[in-house]
Amino acid sequence: MENLRLRSNERIARVAQTFERDEINKMPWQTRLLGIRGARGVGKTTLMLQYLRNTHGFSEQALYVSLDDFYFAGNNLSELIGTFVRNGGKHIFLDEVHRYPTWAIEVKNANDLYPDLQIIFSGSSIIEINKANADLSRRALIRELAGLSFRQFLGLKYGVRIPVCALDEVLKNANDIVTSFPTEIKPYPVFREYLKQGYYPFFVEGEGDIYQERVSNMIRAVVENDLVFYKNIDIGQYRKIYQLLTILASTPPFKPNIQRLSERSGIARTTLLQYLHYLEATRLLALLQNSDKGISLLQKPEKVFLDNPNLLFTLGTDREIHEGTVRETFVFSQLRQQSAVFSHEKADFQLTNGTVLEVGGKNKGAEQITGLPDAWLLADNLDFAVGRKVPIWLVGLLY
Repeated sequence: MENLRLRSNERIARVAQTFERDEINKMPWQTRLLGIRGARGVGKTTLMLQYLRNTHGFSEQALYVSLDDFYFAGNNLSELIGTFVRNGGKHIFLDEVHRYPTWAIEVKNANDLYPDLQIIFSGSSIIEINKANADLSRRALIRELAGLSFRQFLGLKYGVRIPVCALDEVLKNANDIVTSFPTEIKPYPVFREYLKQGYYPFFVEGEGDIYQERVSNMIRAVVENDLVFYKNIDIGQYRKIYQLLTILASTPPFKPNIQRLSERSGIARTTLLQYLHYLEATRLLALLQNSDKGISLLQKPEKVFLDNPNLLFTLGTDREIHEGTVRETFVFSQLRQQSAVFSHEKADFQLTNGTVLEVGGKNKGAEQITGLPDAWLLADNLDFAVGRKVPIWLVGLLY
């Protein structure tokens, strides 16, 4: 216990405090049982440690523990929690819970046994709270943490503080936002940076090849660890899954021909549909659905995207990556953090409130959306909004 306390204090002391994400003020931290899910590398640990330091400091009543610690090779979580509570512990922060097989039942039991104990845990986005060893869905509040928005990237890397803008504000007051942007920074060069290496906050630890290596390692960990543990994917499928991901990285978004994808990747058709949904659960893929159809493991999506543009530039090459793919992937990744997003028969995306969005280059015309109410064109390399044609990077200010 003493060694765990020492490691907890070391992590608290080292956590960066120069930049805090907006989500730190939006999490329901006061609830007794809070779960934070998210893709690997999006900053769950940093968020927890920042809150812990801000709220509890180095208090003996609070403890941070990562469940991939070697301590748990010979000790169990329930005993640790019991010892912590008997010594006056009130707040325990459990990181990487997906690395501990019986975490759910032990967390449930601790929550029931110690009514004065607060448990905050974080884990992979693939965790299914209501299908784990114990059903925590009625006990825990679960929140999802996405990667950085373009707006947050500007704050972390350049210290540029821009308020969150609602989509309606972005679309209708675009030029007011553009003219308020700091004059010393040109939007599009930093926007290109973000597309390549800005979604995962670990870019602060190294950019260029170092960043892409980190993203590659993250992808391997998801495929070779998370999918095996939670979905029982056979080890022989690794190569085929990597092949599928690289195919998608070099293919423009389209209504997928599942049979063709099956042949190219070597994955059986029914299995392929399951893998697409599994990869979406890990936040490596994002599937665009039709609003009129239900969602199941055998449901063919309308379009298949990688989760964010950084994955495109890691899995593909600059020569293979389609510019339109990058644009649509960016817009989809930003929009779905604020609203459900669906396909549209004439445009790229439709939101639940009926707003229709088409995505394209600077010279793309608005013919596709002419006559549609509340329809807009998000255009690349556009300096100012013209009518219903709006600079694409503004969508990165939504969260």
